[in-house]
Amino acid sequence: MQASTTPSKSDSSTKPVVTRRLDRMFLALSDVSSFIAQFFKEVFVPPYEGKEIVRQCYEVGVRSLPLISMTGFITGIVFTNQSRPSLATFGATSWLPSLISIALVRALAPLVTALIASGRVGSNIGAELGSMRVTEQIEAMEVSGTNPFKFLVVSRVLATTFMIPTLAMFFILLGMLGSYVNVHQNEATSFMTFVDQFFSSISFLDINSTVIKSIVFGFTIGMVGSYKGYHSSKGTEGVGRAANSSVVTSMFLVFIEELLALQIVNAIREV
Repeated sequence: MQASTTPSKSDSSTKPVVTRRLDRMFLALSDVSSFIAQFFKEVFVPPYEGKEIVRQCYEVGVRSLPLISMTGFITGIVFTNQSRPSLATFGATSWLPSLISIALVRALAPLVTALIASGRVGSNIGAELGSMRVTEQIEAMEVSGTNPFKFLVVSRVLATTFMIPTLAMFFILLGMLGSYVNVHQNEATSFMTFVDQFFSSISFLDINSTVIKSIVFGFTIGMVGSYKGYHSSKGTEGVGRAANSSVVTSMFLVFIEELLALQIVNAIREV
């Protein structure tokens, strides 16, 4: 008897639609879209996990304050020191407070805060949810009648969305204080004069764009960490991979969002 040359069902099912790499990419995009859609579906439907949201806000916000405070204060001092020689060349050291305010509010505060949060908060969320996935704690929550997506994902994404803008504002405050210490030490500028010059160069557009960018950054960090951890696999290796991938992916997306936001804000400013 002659062997059949008709391809088997398993062979046809594994044949890529375009290429295997593109197929995996489109499948991943579909999973991410479904994950985000499920978040917006669950966030508005009761019951609300208020206690868990408050606890996550404490974990994301309060526990990040020491690192954000130290980084903001040092950034203010370093950026002031780096900017002084250039301004001194033109005899314009009196513009230092205005320069620092523009740099902090428009760029440094939301971006540096988001990068710090990506490393600290994003990896923590990815590792925590990843360990719960590989130890089957998420499945146990489903069996017990608890909605794991609402309890684990929605609470963490809301916490990062709420707290990253708050941390960014705190970063601006500490950066301003660090800059003032340096300016007062070198130019003997009074605190009231420094504050007046600091806020005279920024507008409501700068503040609003910073807050909106920080909200988007926070949402991105929480969503990426939750997605990577919630879909981790392969035991302890998958937990480490989820934590590492959360940091890398969220940082990359933050830079992309910063670039897009810069173009939009500059277009609005030119109108």
